[in-house]
Amino acid sequence: MSLLTGLVQENRGPGPIPTALVAHEGGHFLGTVSLIECDEDTRPQYTPWVAALWVEPEHRHRRIGAALVEKAVEFAFGTGTQRVYLLAGPHRHSYYARLGWSVIEQTEDGMFILARDTND
Repeated sequence: MSLLTGLVQENRGPGPIPTALVAHEGGHFLGTVSLIECDEDTRPQYTPWVAALWVEPEHRHRRIGAALVEKAVEFAFGTGTQRVYLLAGPHRHSYYARLGWSVIEQTEDGMFILARDTND
């Protein structure tokens, strides 16, 4: 089983979370993002998380990543959750801040936990 197949299988549960969203043009894969229960084992109280954003290199700089993240947030809010979390490295947290995410915490290893609320 490939890593991608394993990740897809993890997103095939009975409830709305976890789930994966895929961007495509016709039959061409552009990117994906997941909505999962937890992306930071030391913070189980934070749930759900937008995670595993990927856009194919040749399709970057077209706002596909931003659109995927926004759709994941909308999906999470549609399940009734009031806050969604995201884990980003030091070189990526400003990207998410431009998309409306707020830093709520920095982890011991230098990662940033960001959040979006329904009223943002």
